[in-house]
Amino acid sequence: MTAATGARPVGVDLQENEENRALVEAIEADNPDLNIRHMPGMIRLTTTSKLVINQASVEARLGRPWETHEFQLAIISYFGEFVEWDDDQIVIAWQH
Repeated sequence: MTAATGARPVGVDLQENEENRALVEAIEADNPDLNIRHMPGMIRLTTTSKLVINQASVEARLGRPWETHEFQLAIISYFGEFVEWDDDQIVIAWQH
C-alpha cells in the first residue's frame, strides 16, 4: 500500500520488444498517473488506481487492428485483478 493514498498499486510487466513499445505508449496516454520502469527485457507499468488498456489507443499507435486477446502475448506478470476484459478495453484494478 502506498502511504499517501492507502491504495494498493496495480500493474503489469511486459516483454520489452518493438511491438510492445506501441502498447506501452498507448497505456501511458490513457493512464496519466502511470509509472514506467525499464529493466533488462522487461517494462513494469504501475499505477495507484486502475490500469486501463484501450483497444483504439493501441491500434492508433500500432497502425493496425489490435485484438485485446493479443495482450496475453505481451504479459510477463501482473498484480491486481482483471476486472474487465472485453473487445475494446482491459482494466486491471483491485476490487477489494
